[in-house]
Amino acid sequence: MADSVASAADDDEISLFGRRESFAQRYHLTRRGNVKRLGQIVKIMSQFDVTKGITPRKMRMMLEALGPTFVKAGQMLSMRSEILPQQYCDELAKLRADADPMPYQTVVETLEQEYGRPVDEIFADIDPKPLGSASLAQVHRATLVTGEDVAVKVQRPGVRQTMAQDVSIMRSIAKAATRFMGSSMQVVDLGGVVEELWDTFEDETDFLIEARHLAEFKRFCEPYRYMDCPKPYMDLCTQHVVVMDYIDGISLNHTGKLIEEGYDLKEIGTKLVDNYAAQILDNGFFHADPHPGNVIISGGKIVLIDLGMVGRLDRKTRQVLRQMIFAVGKQDSPALADGLLRFADVQPDSEDYPQLLSDLDVIVEEYGKVDLADLNVAEFAMALTNLAQRHGIEVPSTITTMSRAMVTLEGTLDEFIPDVNMIQIITDHATTSKRLDEVAADEIKSLGIEGNKALHGSLDALAESKVAMRMLTRGQLRMNMEIVGSEEPLKQISDMINRLTMALIVVGLFVGSSIVYYAGMKPIVFGIPVVGFMGYVVAFILGAWIVFDIYFKGRKAKKAAKGK
Repeated sequence: MADSVASAADDDEISLFGRRESFAQRYHLTRRGNVKRLGQIVKIMSQFDVTKGITPRKMRMMLEALGPTFVKAGQMLSMRSEILPQQYCDELAKLRADADPMPYQTVVETLEQEYGRPVDEIFADIDPKPLGSASLAQVHRATLVTGEDVAVKVQRPGVRQTMAQDVSIMRSIAKAATRFMGSSMQVVDLGGVVEELWDTFEDETDFLIEARHLAEFKRFCEPYRYMDCPKPYMDLCTQHVVVMDYIDGISLNHTGKLIEEGYDLKEIGTKLVDNYAAQILDNGFFHADPHPGNVIISGGKIVLIDLGMVGRLDRKTRQVLRQMIFAVGKQDSPALADGLLRFADVQPDSEDYPQLLSDLDVIVEEYGKVDLADLNVAEFAMALTNLAQRHGIEVPSTITTMSRAMVTLEGTLDEFIPDVNMIQIITDHATTSKRLDEVAADEIKSLGIEGNKALHGSLDALAESKVAMRMLTRGQLRMNMEIVGSEEPLKQISDMINRLTMALIVVGLFVGSSIVYYAGMKPIVFGIPVVGFMGYVVAFILGAWIVFDIYFKGRKAKKAAKGK
């Protein structure tokens, strides 16, 4: 049954009322289809001759040829420097999901299937020529029967099924690799990476999520006279279609046209960065892909479009980010270390903490003294991320997303508006963004939480001290004391005492054997009494052992010192 549904026992889902359909059944995946798709993947990879090595550029081009799943996977991997070397991440960040446009008739059929009625009952007119065409969806300008000028984003038919098929193949490969290498040999959890990819695919192919992002960001923009985003028409949005306001403006790509229209590029850049700082530090909801094509200037406003990729930061993470920004400015390594550890919510390792501070000193020394205008955000963010990974500090994925978004924004500004001092604007915003009453309210809340923890800690300490006092009065108290960092000196002292003890035994044997020799005790061998002879032999062996022990341990210590 080659074309039967490729279902496995571990793919089935169990519900309270029986067995639900498996992943393969849900997306109509068959073994024959999987084998055919795998053949296509192998053929494309062979065209790029991957067996002879793969450069960053070749990898990007290969992923583009493999289709939407691999394009999205590449975009995600560009944010994961713990999986790929940095030069590969930088190249994959250039991935764009441009594709040949799908036929207009396919667009109409998709819309009618989604709405269950003819398109002319909803749209008075649809421009057959697309505004843009990507591997995931296509956008057309249209007019509603009620007169509104809108943009209609239509998902390509079958794209989620294609992604599901690719993910199914990836899962099989990940399982096989795990069995072959064993969990102990895996530097990265391959299965976890594949599942993370699928979660992202599911979100990005559910256009209702993007519509809700647009509505949320629209509310965020209301207090800002210079910021906006398209308004979604929620009653017309479905899982595969987004209908939103059409924005007629000038893309940030066309700086010459912006200047002709009288816009000040530096003002645009300054306001864009300041608002982005507000998204990250104040609101905790930010546009995760601010490349120039997603920034439009219309009617004196900066309009951000395409909110398919967003990021979220909770209150704690935003507070830590503020702390780390100020720590770099003050060249305060301990505060920077405290911020990294608060991300992971772990206590510092007493043995590793000095090395963590030492490594942070290097980063602070390199970046803290650089003029803000010359600070490379990408290098700084990646240096911190890589340092955290070396010390086993797990940085939240939202921070990685934010870092990549900042790098994208920096690239946008450097290429089109190079005079904007991005870091200075963010630092100024972090310093002045909150009103005094807001700061006081946050501090009171923080103090309340910390005070509650301190109170409970004090009560626990009092309870423990009561037990200790009772044991002390009964003569039951014992103390274990450990001097941190004393293990090596104590070991050296122990070795010295052992050698001295052995040396005294050797001397004693030599002296005793000499006394026996001069006493002429019998029996005699080689002219020496047997007892004395044995004493000399044992003394010689022990003496030689002491000499060799001192020599080889000395060499080992010298090699260790050179290695450091």
